[in-house]
Amino acid sequence: MTKCQGCGAVLQNKNPQKEGYVRDLAKSLCERCFKIRNYNEYQFFDKDNNYYLDIIKKIERSKDLVLLVTDFLNTDSLLELNIHNPVILVLTKRDLIPRSLYEDKLLSNIKTNLNIVDKVIVSSKNNYNFDLLFSKIKSHQKSKNVYVIGYTSAGKSTLINKLIKNYGHDKTEITTSILPSTTLDLIEVPIDENLTIIDTPGLLDEGSIILNVDGKTLNKILPKKEIKPIVIQIKVNQTILIDNLVRLDVQKDSSLIFYLSNDLKIERYYKNIDKLATLENQNIIVPNNSDIVIKGMGFIKVTKQTPIKIYLPHDVKFSIRSSII
Repeated sequence: MTKCQGCGAVLQNKNPQKEGYVRDLAKSLCERCFKIRNYNEYQFFDKDNNYYLDIIKKIERSKDLVLLVTDFLNTDSLLELNIHNPVILVLTKRDLIPRSLYEDKLLSNIKTNLNIVDKVIVSSKNNYNFDLLFSKIKSHQKSKNVYVIGYTSAGKSTLINKLIKNYGHDKTEITTSILPSTTLDLIEVPIDENLTIIDTPGLLDEGSIILNVDGKTLNKILPKKEIKPIVIQIKVNQTILIDNLVRLDVQKDSSLIFYLSNDLKIERYYKNIDKLATLENQNIIVPNNSDIVIKGMGFIKVTKQTPIKIYLPHDVKFSIRSSII
């Protein structure tokens, strides 16, 4: 049984519509990975979260060290994870986080129910803090194997490729893409004689907006450069639209700070409008210094207790938390 070096699928030459298809079994990449890397063509294979949770159970039985990879905009979903292994929390994409934010404060405000043994912020793009991460891995690993888990689009495979480039003997790369479910099965990556990194399929964050939009919209939602927070002062009842995806009817004077991709257009209206009025909606009261977290998109800090009516696409979830900023 030979696996694709890019996504971990078992290579097969019988069915082009199934994962792992390749015409020549002597190849190291399946045709899907080849097309993603060379033509940016993406083929989605639908797997529900039961498949991924079975992998989590296997990891839990190993009791090995886990790198839990997340990014600045999507830390709230970590509360939904349940695994008892020792965990290093890795906050990726430091190059996207506003420079004004203090790293230690940000890390301390991320909440999980896990056995966190260490935390670190890295940037794969800028090769930032990788020596520190590598030393933490060496310090906490329980065996040769270290698993890497995280939700889709967290930067998991890109991080592993940077570890391979910096410290590995074998320079084989894992396939990366902004689209969900690029990695399909476990991929074992030997780094040195005493360390094997094991990549896992990205967990599907149920309720995330990235699972409910097309590729063009997804490209706007996922930031590609440093996030510049947008501050909007609300003095009277106003409606805020986020790129025709999300609507907020703000019913009291307050200050809203948007931590989202700056490719998303934010519009303000001072009168009643019909735009997005048919979306599912809910009346909420946001406490002082709290964040409205829209799964997969980012969050909005609300400085004063404010009643808001929020409109979201079907199956997209949100939560309210104490602000992490």
